[in-house]
Amino acid sequence: MLIKLYSDYTNPKDLKMVTECFMDGGVVIYPTDTVYALGCDIQSRDGIERVAKLKNVKAEKADFSFVFYDLSHISEYTRQFDTATFKILKRNLPGPFTFILEANNSIPKLFRNKKRTLGIRIPDHDICRKIIGKLPRPIISTSIHDDDEVIEYTTDPELIFEKYKDKVDMVVDAGFGNNEASTVVDLTSGEPEILREGIGVLDY
Repeated sequence: MLIKLYSDYTNPKDLKMVTECFMDGGVVIYPTDTVYALGCDIQSRDGIERVAKLKNVKAEKADFSFVFYDLSHISEYTRQFDTATFKILKRNLPGPFTFILEANNSIPKLFRNKKRTLGIRIPDHDICRKIIGKLPRPIISTSIHDDDEVIEYTTDPELIFEKYKDKVDMVVDAGFGNNEASTVVDLTSGEPEILREGIGVLDY
């Protein structure tokens, strides 16, 4: 199913359909402030397995990020929430960043054997935040890549829908996406370390 949600007009019924799909364990392709992402509720084991299969990885070894609405719930999933960490997050989020923090035992059991760290995202994207704001938990996030060797990311949601319509439960069309991913910053050592340069320019 293709659902169109735009910032200048968001049909409440359509928004509700998207949030209910997530809460029912569905797999959804949705917009972020960088590229279109594939995800599901973090507690949906079936959804996580399906997302991992689409990415050709094992769920236990998958490097999925968690998408939050704001900073208020991040402390529930990480043991690393000191003043210095909070200041960096507050300066740069919402924004096109993935921050790597130390995970605690609140992350899904599926990840606990391998996942000592947690990638967090708070995208600066109106539709994405409207969706997340109505959900009881974060969702997982992994980028939608293009099969083209030159074009890394598909930006057209209608083309994404044509490719994935039989593989996911829903695609959210919020217009063309970007074609550059988030900047990945590791905060686990105490000092920010940029692991991948993306759209975001880090404010120290």
